[in-house]
Amino acid sequence: MLKPKIFTTLKNYSFQQFQADFTSGIIVGIVALPLAIAFAVASGVSPDKGIITAVIAGFLISALGGSRVQIGGPTGAFVVIVYSIIQKYGIDGLMVSTFMAGVMLIIMGLAGFGAVIKFIPYPVTVGFTSGIAVIIFISQIKDFLGLHIGALPADFFEKCVMYKENIYSTNYHALAIACLTVFIVLSWGKISKKIPGSIIALIVTTGLVFWLKLPVETIGARFGDIPQGLPYPMLPKIQWHMLSELVQPAFTIAILAAIESLLSAVVADGMIGGRHRSNMELIAQGVANMVSPLFGGIPATGAIARTAVNVHNGGRTPVAGIVHALTLLLIMLFLGKWAKLIPMATLAGILVIVAYRMSEWQSFKMILKAPKSDVLVLLVTFALTVVLDLSVAIQVGMVLAAFLFMRRLALTSNINMITGEFVDEEERDDVNALSKRIVPVGVEIFEINGPFFFGVVNTFVETMNNIEKKPKVRILRMRHVLSIDATAMNALRTVYEKSKRNGIVLILSGVRAQPLFSLEKSGLYSLIGEDNVVSNIDVALSRARDII
Repeated sequence: MLKPKIFTTLKNYSFQQFQADFTSGIIVGIVALPLAIAFAVASGVSPDKGIITAVIAGFLISALGGSRVQIGGPTGAFVVIVYSIIQKYGIDGLMVSTFMAGVMLIIMGLAGFGAVIKFIPYPVTVGFTSGIAVIIFISQIKDFLGLHIGALPADFFEKCVMYKENIYSTNYHALAIACLTVFIVLSWGKISKKIPGSIIALIVTTGLVFWLKLPVETIGARFGDIPQGLPYPMLPKIQWHMLSELVQPAFTIAILAAIESLLSAVVADGMIGGRHRSNMELIAQGVANMVSPLFGGIPATGAIARTAVNVHNGGRTPVAGIVHALTLLLIMLFLGKWAKLIPMATLAGILVIVAYRMSEWQSFKMILKAPKSDVLVLLVTFALTVVLDLSVAIQVGMVLAAFLFMRRLALTSNINMITGEFVDEEERDDVNALSKRIVPVGVEIFEINGPFFFGVVNTFVETMNNIEKKPKVRILRMRHVLSIDATAMNALRTVYEKSKRNGIVLILSGVRAQPLFSLEKSGLYSLIGEDNVVSNIDVALSRARDII
């Protein structure tokens, strides 16, 4: 259903629920502030870009989305791809690719891809998520240690070399602030669940650096003042020759936004006992990512952690997400001037915690005990994400997973010659077993078990061609074939034509609904003949006797 959840939830909206949504929205807005700033800085843009994204995209995702409680904004998943786009194409390239990603997301939603996205293999998502976590962690070492070095290179190994060469320049004041931040974030939960540890860490460390005048780099020192308000919308400077190059990163942004937002929505459904509208959620994500870059924002999606905070604090309708966006706007308008005092080491400490929580090391460890094919997909996706490029990692991971899946299907499918006697012990209890029937001389019977697709076509053709003595009738049992593809249809046509040239009559037995429909649509049904496509083995044997 392409209808925003807000229209459904406001039908019987009560003042009590508004109070709960309002309170939850304010809390989530406060929680989102340090994360929005940290993700922006880690992505290579100024801190205000993160707040702008949380305000604009957060409002649109809640107002138009298909989830009751989804909170949208910048997330750690985009840090790697945003940083690499800026390094290669600049801010204008990022704006264009984000806008293009928004268009792709809307198309996905309108095309009903909401359910399809959920079928992305788990090893692929864990692989690139863990890879992103490693890259975020590595990218924060500079500010965590307070190293006096310039802009970091995009390459993983070049970063490591630069850190090694400049480790002597460690600022121990910055290191102490970063470690204090990590300690507060990890331990504050034992004191209070309502107020997030990241906010306490931000206030305490900023106060220490300001009042003690510690020599630690701040947001203001690196980026200058944070604008107090939203900028006017602006169109990027489009270089038309670059559009084809930006398709790949735009596609990566769209896939990441789709996966993370729908995953967050599914998790939220489990927490509140609801059911989200996946296609409407994709459309909302698309609109948000089209509008956000016009104001200078970065890519946005549903944020699992902030969504969970919303649920735990009583938010049950999109009103909470809207209040969260308005809270951030008010903070930007009235408290933005103080944000420039936040130490970079504090943001690095917060992001180190984010990276650890993103790493999914328990899931990573679990998959390492899975079948070798899943382990291969996991390690390849992880390695390519860290070492090469996130876009390549997702594409290679998906292709590799698809090939391995097809290999598994091919291994489960088989073509057996079963004339004369049963194949295994299971046939003793099978009422349709050939051991209970008399097969006339000159009749050859084969059975296909499992999906009949291009992965098993070569085996099928070889089996059909392996003829010691030419039969008069060939029966092909298809009772266990639930699906057939175009390659298999072509192979079947070839076998039929070769059989006809050799004077062999081909009979198909027990054809299921999907294969039968495909046979009729392709014209192969009429070619083989209605009398030779029969319902079961008894009819097929009777037909064979008539022919002989």
